[in-house]
Amino acid sequence: QVQLVESGGGLVQAGGSLRLSCAASGRPFSNYVMGWFRQAPGKEREFVANIWWSGGTESYAESVEGRFTISRDNAKNTVYLQMNSLKPEDTAVYYCAARTKWVNEYSYWGQGTQVTVSS
Repeated sequence: QVQLVESGGGLVQAGGSLRLSCAASGRPFSNYVMGWFRQAPGKEREFVANIWWSGGTESYAESVEGRFTISRDNAKNTVYLQMNSLKPEDTAVYYCAARTKWVNEYSYWGQGTQVTVSS
């Protein structure tokens, strides 16, 4: 069973930085794509970034391009989301997710971690 556990959320002032971590366990992830999503109050969940575990190809939402960086540590089975130049509109619950590279739908989700950016 795949388990994803996020950590690293918190309260930060606008312009600050946070790094989220997602510890993955349960199976080898070489054929997986790992994603970060977020959901703000009253809004739908939206894609933030993803990375192919094998090869490291990255993709970003336009709203975070140039400010956020996704990465993975193969030895630790952990995916990171480095968030810089944070804005109040980045406030949301951030979720880690995983899917195999052959499908588009994410099958596994973490419990989420709250990120709050104050102005």
